Amino acid sequence: MRKTSALRTVDDMDTIFDSLRSTGIRRGPQRLAAGIGGALARRFGINVWLARALVLASFLLPVLGVGAYLVAWVLTPWQDGSIPLERALGGRRSSS
Repeated sequence: MRKTSALRTVDDMDTIFDSLRSTGIRRGPQRLAAGIGGALARRFGINVWLARALVLASFLLPVLGVGAYLVAWVLTPWQDGSIPLERALGGRRSSS
């Protein structure tokens, strides 16, 4: 019974990571820090420097800005589809 529950949890995590990949947000090769501003700019069709300025401005919000950035950092896929949190949990290395 316990092994079935563990397998179900792994399947649920795979579903979550696959849904993150399907958003179309990817970190690009031309990034300053973690690539979050560039990924948001590309996804929403805005200037990359405007997106970076908005991300930096969000840091002025106590805890929320930095916390949201850290969450985005661990959940935003790289160009190859790998997700840092998934790799840390021992999951898939890339989409290929």
